[in-house]
Amino acid sequence: MISELLQTKLSWQTKEFKRNELLKTSGSIDTNVYFIENGSVRIFIEDESEERIIRFGYKGNIIVSLDSFLSGKPSAFFIQAIKASKIKVAFKQDFYEFMNSSNENLKLWNSILEDLVLQQIEREKDLLYNSPKIRYERVLKRSPQLFQEIPNKYIANYLRMSPETFSRLKKS
Repeated sequence: MISELLQTKLSWQTKEFKRNELLKTSGSIDTNVYFIENGSVRIFIEDESEERIIRFGYKGNIIVSLDSFLSGKPSAFFIQAIKASKIKVAFKQDFYEFMNSSNENLKLWNSILEDLVLQQIEREKDLLYNSPKIRYERVLKRSPQLFQEIPNKYIANYLRMSPETFSRLKKS
C-alpha cells in the first residue's frame, strides 16, 4: 500500500532532519504526510511536563498528525526525529488533489486511513492492560522491528513503564 503511494505521481519533497529536530510542535497546525526513508521519529505530547509517546515511525512508515491533518486545527502533538532522518513530505492540498484524481487513488487513501485507524485501536488496547508484561508482549508481537529501530528509553515510555521494568521484561 505505501509502496503504491510512493510510485504515483504525487509530489513529494525530501527533507533531512537532525537528531532531536522537531518536524511539528505542539499547538501548531500540521497538514503534511510524512514518509520515512531513513531514520526514526516519535509522536508525543507533554503532560504535566512529562512526555507521553503515542507512536513511532521508522524506515518505510507513513506518519501524520492525523487530528490536525483531518481538521486543519492545531494539535497538541509533537513530531520529533529520534535520530538523523531523511523524510519525504507531501502537502495536504497536493495529497488531496492526487487522491481525488481517480477512484483507484481514493481506494488507496481509504486503505491508508483504515490502516491508521486499526493501528490506533491496537494502541488503545495496549494502554488498557494493567500488566506491563502484556503490553510488552503485544507490542513485540505486532511490531518486532520497533525493538531494533527505537532506543529502549523511548519504548519504555511508549509502554508506560519504567526503563528498569522494560529492561527486566526484555531480558526474560
